[in-house]
Amino acid sequence: MKICFVVNEFFGWGKFGGFGSATRMIATGLAAKGVEVDVVTPMRPGQSPIEHADGLTIRGFRPSSMRDQLDAYRASDADIYHSQDPSMGTLLCQHAMPERRHVVTCQDPRTWRDWWIELSCYLEERRYRSLLTWPYEDNPLVWRAVRRADAVFSEAKHIVPKGQNKYGLEVAPRFLPNPVPLPDGPVIKADRPTVCFVGRFDKRKRPELFFELARRCPDIRFIAVGAANSPRMDRLLRQRYGAIANLELTGFLDRFSSPCFAEILSASWILVNTAAREGLPVTFLEAASYRCAIVSQEDPDEFASRFGYHAEAGDFDAGLRTLLDGDRWRACGEAAYDCVRATHALDVV
Repeated sequence: MKICFVVNEFFGWGKFGGFGSATRMIATGLAAKGVEVDVVTPMRPGQSPIEHADGLTIRGFRPSSMRDQLDAYRASDADIYHSQDPSMGTLLCQHAMPERRHVVTCQDPRTWRDWWIELSCYLEERRYRSLLTWPYEDNPLVWRAVRRADAVFSEAKHIVPKGQNKYGLEVAPRFLPNPVPLPDGPVIKADRPTVCFVGRFDKRKRPELFFELARRCPDIRFIAVGAANSPRMDRLLRQRYGAIANLELTGFLDRFSSPCFAEILSASWILVNTAAREGLPVTFLEAASYRCAIVSQEDPDEFASRFGYHAEAGDFDAGLRTLLDGDRWRACGEAAYDCVRATHALDVV
C-alpha cells in the first residue's frame, strides 16, 4: 500500500507550522512501519522537485503551476491520497487520480470570524501574499471536494460539528487525532517555576502577551521558543523584550532534530498559549506529553480547562498563580500526559 499526503506545508521544507509538523509525524511513523509514503507540497526556496528524507519521498511543485501540481499527484501513483486540511490541492488531486481513494482530515476549518482574525493579522503584518491562502483553501470547489471524499476525519472533537456544518456533510467527520511521540527518557522538571511559549512570533499568536507576562512576573522563568516570519518583526520584538531578565528567547528550534526543544518542554512546568484563535495545537499535545499544564485563552477540546487554566478573559497572570499555588500544575500535567498517552501517542494514532 502507498499513501500520498496532500499538504500546503511540510515541516522543515521552508515552513514550520503545526499542520506540517503533524503531517511529518504521521508520515514518518507510517514509513517506519513499512508503508510507502509520498508527500506532495508546494516548493519553497532551496527545495528540489524530488527529495528524500526519513524514508519519505517529498514531491514539490511550483505554486504558480497547476500542471506541476497535477503531474506530482500522478507521479506519486498512490493508493490513498490524504489531504491534511482541505484546499484546492484536494480538488486537483481528485481530478488527477479519480480512481484512487481520497481522504480528508479537517485540521482547522475556519468560520467567517476565524478568517477575519487571520486576514486582519496578515494586513497588519503586511503579509499581502498570505491573503491568497483564503481563496486557495476556502471556496465552493474545495467544499465540494470534501463532500466527494471517500472519508472525512477531524483532528479534534470540537471540530467535528464545525467541519460538518462548513462543508455540508451528511455524515459527521470521524475523530482521527494528531500524534506525538512520548518522551524516551525521564521528564526532569526545573527547580524553579518555569513556563514556556512555543510558536511563531506573529500577530495571531500574540507573543507580546507572553513577553509582558514575563515582565510582570519576575519570580518566574519564561522561555519563548520561536521566531517571526518577518525578519523585521522578529528583530523589533527582540529589541523591545530581549532585556527582560527572566525571559529567554531561544529562536526557532527544530522539534525533529534539536535536543534543546525536548529539554525545554521537560523543564517547563506550564505551557502558555496566547493565540487569538486555535484548532487543537500540536504544541498542546507536545507539552502534555512532557507533563506540562496548559494556560490558554482558547480552550479546544477543553484542553486548558481540563489540564490547566482557561484564561477566557485573558487573565494569564491569574492562571499562572492558580496553577503554581500548592503545585496544582503537577496534577494537571499528569492528567494531560494520561490523555495524550491514551489518545495521541504515535503508536496509538
